[in-house]
Amino acid sequence: MRIGVLTAGGDCPGLNAVIRSVVHRALTGHGDEVIGFEDGFAGLLDGRFRKLDLEAVSGILARGGTILGSSRLERARLQEACENAKDHSKDYGIDVLIPIGGEGTLTAARMLSDAGLPVVGVPKTIDNDISSTDRTFGFDTAVGVATEAIDRLKTTAESHQRVMVVEVMGRHAGWIALESGMAGGAHAICLPERPFDPADLCAMVEERFARGKKFAVICVAEGAHPAPGSMDYGKGAIDQFGHERFQGIGTALARELEHRLGKEARPVILGHVQRGGTPTAYDRVLATRFGWHAVEAAHRGDFGRMTALRGTDITMVPLADAITELKTVPGWRMDEAESVF
Repeated sequence: MRIGVLTAGGDCPGLNAVIRSVVHRALTGHGDEVIGFEDGFAGLLDGRFRKLDLEAVSGILARGGTILGSSRLERARLQEACENAKDHSKDYGIDVLIPIGGEGTLTAARMLSDAGLPVVGVPKTIDNDISSTDRTFGFDTAVGVATEAIDRLKTTAESHQRVMVVEVMGRHAGWIALESGMAGGAHAICLPERPFDPADLCAMVEERFARGKKFAVICVAEGAHPAPGSMDYGKGAIDQFGHERFQGIGTALARELEHRLGKEARPVILGHVQRGGTPTAYDRVLATRFGWHAVEAAHRGDFGRMTALRGTDITMVPLADAITELKTVPGWRMDEAESVF
């Protein structure tokens, strides 16, 4: 069997672990050949690929990013890929394509599968918002980075009697903010799933200062938004990939709090530092298991599906189930977090 693999969308700790696992299982377990398309679906369309052998993946388990490169694909080019799906399989001599990516990548994978290209997907996103899987690799690393940042910011916030607003990733799902906020002991968490009122945050800060606690740390997801009419904050434009360009809720909220409280408030935007660097042990193991099971699914002819973690087991689920809706933070998880503020 000849297997094609690609990584698409935003980079994520653990991508190289999946690639390594696919190559090891395919070559040593089945005697397959593996090729890697460069820069995601763009490489598939442009014919840019290279052979992946054991030497090519040596030493990449602990590396962040992706040795294959990644990119996002405009809708017009995605449609072009779908129209030529069967030709791609013939041109490259691949028996199956294993795309590794998030909701956008898995949507493209579903379209290519429907168009006749054998596909086995592997879910990836630090946001942990893919339906049908309990966890995605990269999330544990991102939460660890954000938690360490909150831990470090507490000491400087206390030293200068400041309010620190820590903005983490999470466009439509607040899992990183929820878990890093809880783990780091943030004094408030703002999620996309539940609009916040700046007045409530001001009351929290004032109550802390009244008790002699001269600082506060607020963890806010990038997609969090204020309740209608509670503060001036508008929606951003839509980019060429269909994603909203957020206006910077961390900076806007820090400015609003400083104005209302008369106390110094500083935004800290973690941004892409959450994506980079060495993946945690948990993410390396999960990514490795996903790669192993993707190869096994390919040999069973289990196409049009993706790997998923259910409890401690890896199962295969239809790609359609993964992209029907995002996995957002349920209300009861928010209630749990609020109980320790």
